[in-house]
Amino acid sequence: MSKRYEIRLAGSGGQGLVLGGVILAEAAAIFDGKNATQSQSYGPESRGGASKSEVIISDAEIDYPKATHIDLLLLMTEAAAEKYLKDVPETALVVADLDLVPTPIPEKLRSVKVPISRLARETVGKEFVANIVALGVLRELTDVVSFESLKKAVLARVPKGTEELNLKALSVGQEAAREYGGKTTAH
Repeated sequence: MSKRYEIRLAGSGGQGLVLGGVILAEAAAIFDGKNATQSQSYGPESRGGASKSEVIISDAEIDYPKATHIDLLLLMTEAAAEKYLKDVPETALVVADLDLVPTPIPEKLRSVKVPISRLARETVGKEFVANIVALGVLRELTDVVSFESLKKAVLARVPKGTEELNLKALSVGQEAAREYGGKTTAH
């Protein structure tokens, strides 16, 4: 990757999107040796309010730490789709949770819907790892960070005792991207 790559993870508080952004940025900066920044915003509610994490990854110096031209948009709630779909450039890839974002993604956008939360709940056994499932999906679809780097960053950040659960979630996301990625619509 020889350019600035901008990622927005959007959903609601409690979905772990801020942690997901931190993990993604650390995978890029610490383990892949790229430049990365991560920023976040969320509503005053600890759970249920709007939440957004942005990650910028670049081989070059990052002179402005805020996303200005999203390359990848992850949507984990319908409210996030309503707020961010209207501003996403046509060149972006939109990844949405199949069950939590019923809104159709505009045909002009490249998109894929994956049942991220359902996979976390039914395949991994705990819905709270949906953020890690999502990271596995994003990594597989974009190759923005290496799988090994993402795995190391996950292990460095998740609570002790949940390492195996989170590694399983990462692998489930990777497999889901392979399964559902073929259903990506191109603009």
